[in-house]
Amino acid sequence: MNKLFFGDNLDVLRGQIKDESVDLVYMDPPFNSNATYNVLFKEREGIPSEAQAEAFRDTWGWGPTAAVAYDEVVRGGGDTGLLIRSFRAWLGDNAMIWQ
Repeated sequence: MNKLFFGDNLDVLRGQIKDESVDLVYMDPPFNSNATYNVLFKEREGIPSEAQAEAFRDTWGWGPTAAVAYDEVVRGGGDTGLLIRSFRAWLGDNAMIWQ
């Protein structure tokens, strides 16, 4: 069965997907653009309206949730733990790691 989930991938993977069943995780850019994206509306006549609604915020920061997720992956060991530690060592302390 094919399903599309919307949300934080860790929350979805941990709460709704069996570990042995994942074939693909797709993350749609943009990523960390520090922008807010809005849904734009039109009047009934098709004329653009000034009305907007926030669709999502593409901002990311290193907060408690990110730190816990990082620690869990590293503690899990294996190739994934090694890879994530290597990425952090390679990227250094920058806005993607420490905000």
